[in-house]
This record gives sequence, C-alpha cells and structure tokens, in this order.
Amino acid sequence: MTSAELPNLARIGKLKKEPPLLREYESLLRSADSRLADAENESNSLESRFDLAYGASHALALAALRRAGYRSEIRALVFQTLPVTLGIQNAVWRVLATAHEKRNLSEYEGWYGMDERLVTDVVGAAKKVRDALRALGPLPPTG
Repeated sequence: MTSAELPNLARIGKLKKEPPLLREYESLLRSADSRLADAENESNSLESRFDLAYGASHALALAALRRAGYRSEIRALVFQTLPVTLGIQNAVWRVLATAHEKRNLSEYEGWYGMDERLVTDVVGAAKKVRDALRALGPLPPTG
C-alpha cells in the first residue's frame, strides 16, 4: 500500500476523510495502553487476554488512521493501512490481520483456538504499533 492509496480508498468509499480530533486520538491511546496491560496479566483467561490484545491493536491502528486524517468502518482495513500510516512492516500487520481473522471466527462462529503464542504475537505487534505512534510525538491540538 502506498501513500496515494489512502486518498484512493476514500474516493471509492472505503475510508472517510475526516480531520483528527485530539480528544478521540488520546482516548484511543489510553484505551490501548490499559488493554495491553490487562492482556499481559496472566491471571486473566487466555480468551480475555486475546480480546484485550486485539482491542488494543485495533485502537492503536485506528489512532494511526485518524492521525492521518481518515476513518474506516472496516476493521480489517484499519490494520491494512498501517504500512502507510506508520510505516509498519508487513510482518507486523499480518500478525494483526491473522488476529482479526481469529477474532471473527471466535465472535461469529464460536471458534476457540487461542493459544499463548497467538496472544504473545498480538501483544508484540500492538507494542510495535504503539512505539511507532509514540515516535511521531503528540498530535497537535485540534477541535
């Protein structure tokens, strides 16, 4: 995905062009931090830890997309734009894409196949996204 693809995705209706809001951006980051901390708490069930890690990953990827001035209602697309919004390596967003597939299987088909490795990989990928966001510095004040 190239930087020209975000405007193209907006043109075909997959993304909406929308200026970032500081309050929303900071809320997404706070939510992700809290969820990541809980995802690493081994006293929580594996299912809960996966849900928390996935939720943190989505919040961070959405924060990156919002920071770039776009919004999407397509969860998978939020992850797929990470190479453009943050320069995230394909290997990282593929972990998150796999987590998205597993999340859908769990939510809609009752699949249970989470394991410690999957949770660890999703937490690691989320941290890489969080680090890339932090490296950009604070979002300038908005409305």
